[in-house]
Amino acid sequence: MRSIVLMILLGLAGTAQANTPVGRWHTIDDKTGEVKSMVTIEDRGGALSGRVTQILRKGADPAARCDQCADDRKGQPILGMEIIRGVKKSAGQDHWEGGEILDPEEGKLYRVRLTPLEGGAKLQVRGFLGPFWRNQTWVKAP
Repeated sequence: MRSIVLMILLGLAGTAQANTPVGRWHTIDDKTGEVKSMVTIEDRGGALSGRVTQILRKGADPAARCDQCADDRKGQPILGMEIIRGVKKSAGQDHWEGGEILDPEEGKLYRVRLTPLEGGAKLQVRGFLGPFWRNQTWVKAP
């Protein structure tokens, strides 16, 4: 009986973990539909942080730098760059927000909301800049 209860609890924990933004994601360009990069999102003491861990766009310069950035990331390599900062789970909601996401190609900072979709197989990334927003759907990396 104890083993059955343990299996159920472990199954529920796995489902909960799968339905979070934590993990490795293929970023998809919202204009071309092309895979751009891999971003790894981690939970750091209750706040999510995401870094570019691979450049996947064909023909992209792996040594590219964030020349348009206006903060501490200006001139830094995009590969390895933290592009998601300070995102937290919204109480009673199925999304994470309150932080920011950086588009390193344009140097723009957006307020961000991350919403797992399809049981955690996809991630809706919505960036807000004033009253305007921009959506991308990222795909869980194997």
